[in-house]
Amino acid sequence: MKGYCITFRSVTYGQSGQRVLQRAGLDARLLRTPRHLEERGCGYCLRLPMEAGLPAVEQLRRSGVPFRGVYVMLADGSAEEVSL
Repeated sequence: MKGYCITFRSVTYGQSGQRVLQRAGLDARLLRTPRHLEERGCGYCLRLPMEAGLPAVEQLRRSGVPFRGVYVMLADGSAEEVSL
């Protein structure tokens, strides 16, 4: 496993999420959502290391930043949606 990808419907929500996580001391990179994960057109995601997945989701929920989904990015380039 390579890490987590938390998806957002817009760059604004992604940026808000990134700020929240950075203030909490979590490393998060804002990127375009990989095409195979896009639900409806454009989207953005935060890429996180494996150890930051659960703390990041908890922090986003506490802060009220809406996100679409959470995916584990696998070594072969595929992704699997997970519930955290």
